Amino acid sequence: MADFDLVIRGGEIHDGLGNPGVVGDVAISGDRIVAIGTVTGTGADEIDATGKIVTPGFVDVHTHYDGQATWEHRMTPSSGHGVTSVVMGNCGVGFAPCKPDQHGMLIGLMEGVEDIPEVVMTAGLPWNWETFPQYLDALAARQLDIDVAAQLPHSALRVYVMGERGANREAPTDADLAEMRRLTTEAIHAGALGVTTSRNMLHRTRAGELAPSLNSPEDELLALAAGLRDAGAGVYQLIPDIHGEASDEFALMRRVAAASGRPLSFSLLQMATGDEDGWRQYLGALEASHAEGVTIRGQVYPRPVGLLFGLDLSFHPFSLHPSFRALAELPLANKVAAMRDPALRAKLLAEEPSDTNPFYMAIVQASTATYVMGEPPVYDPAPEDRIDRLAKRQGRTAAEVAYDLLIANDGRNILFLPGANYRDNNLEAAREMCTHPDTIIGLGDGGAHYGVICDASFTTYYLQRFVRDAAPGQAVPLAAAIRSLTSVPATAVGLDDRGRLAPGYKADINVIDLAALTLHAPTMARDLPAGGKRLRQLADGYAVTIKSGVVTYRDGVPSGALPGRLVRGAQVAA
Repeated sequence: MADFDLVIRGGEIHDGLGNPGVVGDVAISGDRIVAIGTVTGTGADEIDATGKIVTPGFVDVHTHYDGQATWEHRMTPSSGHGVTSVVMGNCGVGFAPCKPDQHGMLIGLMEGVEDIPEVVMTAGLPWNWETFPQYLDALAARQLDIDVAAQLPHSALRVYVMGERGANREAPTDADLAEMRRLTTEAIHAGALGVTTSRNMLHRTRAGELAPSLNSPEDELLALAAGLRDAGAGVYQLIPDIHGEASDEFALMRRVAAASGRPLSFSLLQMATGDEDGWRQYLGALEASHAEGVTIRGQVYPRPVGLLFGLDLSFHPFSLHPSFRALAELPLANKVAAMRDPALRAKLLAEEPSDTNPFYMAIVQASTATYVMGEPPVYDPAPEDRIDRLAKRQGRTAAEVAYDLLIANDGRNILFLPGANYRDNNLEAAREMCTHPDTIIGLGDGGAHYGVICDASFTTYYLQRFVRDAAPGQAVPLAAAIRSLTSVPATAVGLDDRGRLAPGYKADINVIDLAALTLHAPTMARDLPAGGKRLRQLADGYAVTIKSGVVTYRDGVPSGALPGRLVRGAQVAA
């Protein structure tokens, strides 16, 4: 009889705490690590990790799998990139609590903010809940390939409490505030990991209406904080006003964090326009806050936060043109055939975009300042390769060049618009933010932006671009990078039973061939409910991924095992 369920042998073990890697073995019994070092006993299953690194499973604290976790079992694309635990319900949006007559409103909000097609949610969401505790119960019945933890979204909570007044962003009454506070505490007691909100004015419904949480008065944000304080647990996640002054936004976050007595994190980016030094001001404020004992962290991203455009994606330079609307739902091959007609080409090139959503208009109007992504994907392109600059050298318009690129390669070309974190055409700001002691790497948005963003692959990119392939003197040390993908995010949200390789901890583990690690370009698949589309992104180099002691992926191929479950609330260390 075997001594252990699983033994990983001969790999370079990285504990997730930043210590140097050590060659050895890892033994697993049940869902826990039971021994590390030289393991003399045998395993019912043994994995040869010679020449590979062995890491804790990655933890992604910023996802939107709130819907996907209710209609399918695999949390792709995250689970294909070494992620074994995710936190969802970010940005103040989600599907609970929600009264039956509010389903359409939350679907419309998620369609606009997170680019999830309405038809997908209508077909996929079972709506076997109303309250947030009932939503957690519904999730608890699911079997998944990774663990999920949920947060209470402010916009859903506001509408649940205030009805149409909440959707219309009217000021809350004292009774409204008291009820939001009570329901926040209730959600934490039921197993919510925290509460989330957004002050980002770009968060709108598909029709262009602002999300309910926007413009909420400070006393409402403090009511949510008070709910956390009453519960004595939970974290607070917030997206600041990207157009606001860094000092004012951070001061507000300090007051919220102080009122809750709980950790707070917020989205932190180097913006493409506006205040050039805003991100540095935030880092300085984080350092001062840490020194004064107030726990605030910036959620940061290790590559440009950008948008993807293509004929089979949500947007491209002509997607909002009147003459394209009749083509929008056609199969890709039909779109390409139609657009090769010289008459339609001339018509589309002569038209202007039109839509009620100003954010969508801004996206399309910026879509010719893009780059061809290619395979493998290039996320830090050379400035001279931008389409409008190519067009100028060719004596053509940017729209003409973009048009021809879109219909080339059978319509499968993807154009990339690097936005935040690429202001100076380099990744130095991203590297500095990701290695700062008061930040958490995240913002991958897995489960959302199905047709315009595919950022859940950041774990693979970080190890490839910032560790293995970085220029001399610029590389992030491997042990430090693994720590930033494992124990740091896990600790930040209270998941202290994972993110480390040590006896007693969750057996969430990756065996990675670092030399072979390769990130491929995104592709489009039609595998959502009602035939909905989503971008997927594959990677090579993940030899084995293990969740709760069970092998879930070998060389990127799912084993069929679904050991992932809902995580209710903070988890204690081993």
